Amino acid sequence: MIAVRLSKDLEDRLDRLARRTGRTKTYYVREAITEHLEELEEIYLAQQVLERVRAGTEDTVPLDTLIRQYGVDD
Repeated sequence: MIAVRLSKDLEDRLDRLARRTGRTKTYYVREAITEHLEELEEIYLAQQVLERVRAGTEDTVPLDTLIRQYGVDD
């Protein structure tokens, strides 16, 4: 279980949405996290890879090599 502090404005918006739809605030918080967690994971993974590329510890492959290797045409 976690506790989340929200601004008054955000809490009010969440309250209104829950009342209007008959769902709980917890439902919408869970939905928001579910929808955006994968995106956040991808962003942080990409940042880690970028740091390794910049540090020279991550191998890269030129785009033209990939195009030739996989036979991708225009």
